[in-house]
Amino acid sequence: MPHTVLYLAAPPQAHREVMLSVQPPEFRAVWLDSDAPAELDAKLAEAEFIVSGRMTAAMLDKAPRLRMIQMPGVGYEHIDVAACQARGIPVAITPEGTVQGVAEHTVLMMLALYKHLVEAHTALTEGRWIHNQLRPIALMLQDKRVGIVGMGRIGREVAKRLQGWGVDLVYTDLRPLPADLERELGARWLDLDELLSTSDVISLHVFLTETSRHMIGERELGLMQRSAILINTSRGEVVDETALFRALRDHQIQGAGIDAWTEEPTSPDNPILKLDNVLVTPHMATGNRDAMIKKSEAVYANFQRVLRGEPPINTVQPYVEVVSSAAAAGSGR
Repeated sequence: MPHTVLYLAAPPQAHREVMLSVQPPEFRAVWLDSDAPAELDAKLAEAEFIVSGRMTAAMLDKAPRLRMIQMPGVGYEHIDVAACQARGIPVAITPEGTVQGVAEHTVLMMLALYKHLVEAHTALTEGRWIHNQLRPIALMLQDKRVGIVGMGRIGREVAKRLQGWGVDLVYTDLRPLPADLERELGARWLDLDELLSTSDVISLHVFLTETSRHMIGERELGLMQRSAILINTSRGEVVDETALFRALRDHQIQGAGIDAWTEEPTSPDNPILKLDNVLVTPHMATGNRDAMIKKSEAVYANFQRVLRGEPPINTVQPYVEVVSSAAAAGSGR
């Protein structure tokens, strides 16, 4: 009998087909297709492996056959890891595909904001040639200071992609990286306040915890230069959205690229969406076919390790033990 893998989600059929294209034959995928408690209970009861970013102790009690939980990303704040450990159930994250996708999207947002890409595209499709209007305001990334907040897996991938661009790369974290790794990445450590007050571009790559919630608020936005742009591809609640709206509306900072939102999907009435100095996307940094395939391959490889009696890779500890500071070096994806 194939081993049952429960996906606690109901993605579109095209999404499922991509994920299942790399599913080994010894597994059978089951999807949670409704919010009905009876369906959830029945499918938890038969699951040997679960792919999800959420798991409570109460849900665990209904999954007697469960052997492992795999988060198909790297942000596991909604999984009760301590309860899983008490049951002897490993929890693992999936950096494969995730970190590369977020890093690419981060650099994309930096460039698109500096080049006024959306504005240029929209104007041209409307029959307006704004070449001369853009010339005085469009910028190059070269010679700018880029500050990375959180030099974990994704932060390092962003740093790698900025090598050769002629930027002054700085970062903040709980503690500086080893000197040889700093040299390899071409980055140097600053404390958070200095990074915020001196960087042209600030990019957030931290886990969401109680200590990192609203780590970028009114005070921190006030430290930033009026010419600075903020990129958030981690978790929405790392930024105080209300304070960010005011800072953007009042041109206290130049602009922002936002992929992660406090509430998802964010409301169409969110006032940030009405501003002309933002680039907004629907939490899609890893929403691409290549990342889906890489993540699915990694998920099933970990499940196969468990079936062979081997320890899975990329396992995690309870969240509060891993991250205890707002400047923690992780990622919220």
